[in-house]
Amino acid sequence: MSAPAPSTLAIVDAEPLPRQEEVLTDAALAFVAELHRQFTPRRNELLARRGERRAEIARTSTLDFLPETAAVRADDSWKVAPAPAALSDRRVEITGPTDRKMTINALNSGAKVWLADFEDASAPTWENVVLGQLNLTDAYERRIDFTDPKSGKSYALKAADELATVVMRPRGWHLEERHLQLDGVSVPGALVDFGLYFFHNAQRLIDLGKGPYFYLPKTESHLEARLWNDIFVFAQDYVGVPQGTVRATVLIETITAAYEMEEILYELRDHASGLNAGRWDYLFSIVKNFRDGGAKFVLPDRNAVTMTAPFMRAYTELLVRTCHKRGAHAIGGMAAFIPSRRDAEVNKVAFEKVKADKDREAADGFDGSWVAHPDLVPIALASFDAVLGEKPNQKDRLREDVSVAAGDLIAIDTLDAKPTYDGLRNAVAVGIRYIEAWLRGLGAVAIFNLMEDAATAEISRSQIWQWINADVVFENGEHATAELARKVAAEELAAIREEIGEETFTGGKWQQAHDLLLQVSLDQDYADFLTLPAYEQLR
Repeated sequence: MSAPAPSTLAIVDAEPLPRQEEVLTDAALAFVAELHRQFTPRRNELLARRGERRAEIARTSTLDFLPETAAVRADDSWKVAPAPAALSDRRVEITGPTDRKMTINALNSGAKVWLADFEDASAPTWENVVLGQLNLTDAYERRIDFTDPKSGKSYALKAADELATVVMRPRGWHLEERHLQLDGVSVPGALVDFGLYFFHNAQRLIDLGKGPYFYLPKTESHLEARLWNDIFVFAQDYVGVPQGTVRATVLIETITAAYEMEEILYELRDHASGLNAGRWDYLFSIVKNFRDGGAKFVLPDRNAVTMTAPFMRAYTELLVRTCHKRGAHAIGGMAAFIPSRRDAEVNKVAFEKVKADKDREAADGFDGSWVAHPDLVPIALASFDAVLGEKPNQKDRLREDVSVAAGDLIAIDTLDAKPTYDGLRNAVAVGIRYIEAWLRGLGAVAIFNLMEDAATAEISRSQIWQWINADVVFENGEHATAELARKVAAEELAAIREEIGEETFTGGKWQQAHDLLLQVSLDQDYADFLTLPAYEQLR
């Protein structure tokens, strides 16, 4: 008697989308189902391990480099695989979601790389998940265009040799995709995003002289990197492309990963192309992990924590040294400014800050950096051109002058800045505005001249939570309390209603966003990720 055929993926509670059959083919869904069978159990174990490690940090209020992997760090002989030609020069990377207009604009932006984002810059509606995949394939096939219904402006791709190289970012390990289930169990969003993209595009990208390249978000340990490496090996065999075709850049955006940078590169060494220095998620991770650690771990207003803060310098300089020691690219942080079409003075000041930030990164040895808007590409490009010249990168700068002790990475109390009442108000204002847009399906949102994504909301609500639980006293004498947060939130909601008018307010998700921000900011039981309760409300 033959074995029963394996179960197939079911599409659950999802309205049909135009052309979805091109993405959700039987063969592609069979591949995603196989990824789910093979790797979701390990993913579940690693998520449980995160909780155990958090409990250990709560007990000890410290972190250190791992004794059990000291031999990996001490062995100078290993390097990551050489960068493919399409990823050798990464001096400017633009980030953004995969809607049709952004796909064209990002590819045309003049940046070397586009981080095509299914993660923090994309709210995971079924439409965004499926049609984002379709837009990327359409771009590779050069059958994509877009006409803005409001302005009538048309968008089309430039010549192939002028387009950015795509590095796609799937969702983090903690998120499920409720619309795809196997035997009633939701498939991890990471496997859905990776699986559909890889299945449809791996060979297509090879034929274009590029390859399936990925950014890996929210990684917390080298064991999670090992899981991704095993997925890459399996996927390459499954679709019949050569081993080593995949390249992955890991975001070092959690405090635990900062202590395992070399080990993460080692686990992915046949597929690794670099590490990236995140900012808001990194600060969010510090708050999340050290929230029981007392006053010395209390962060000031997020805008007061610049990349020149001693503990942030330790993190970024260690990242550059680690990458270059192992032959990998070091990619710097985000310039999130959105130019104003109305205020030239605002632009002048902001452009000077962006230039100073990118000049510092290039001088520190980074091989490239991120921007959120096409207008910032020339500024970042100029900073890296000045240092790199005709060279594609500066991996030959080994930064052997850098020496970072374990305590340097968590020396939060080296900052002079303190939390302020205006910082609380800003966290509430930005949090409400971002969550409201997210609940409407928008993941990248311009707020107060900055491009904000889910990491913004995470640091905002984490700081509110931390300041209340640490009984912070602001400079105006007010104590950070739940009552004060509710008062400020009510005032912000009323101001938004006044600003946008009753009809627009009622048509949005403002009350819902206000309530959700307060829920995750005030609950004694700190939610691991804001996007988990938010996803329950995303329709």
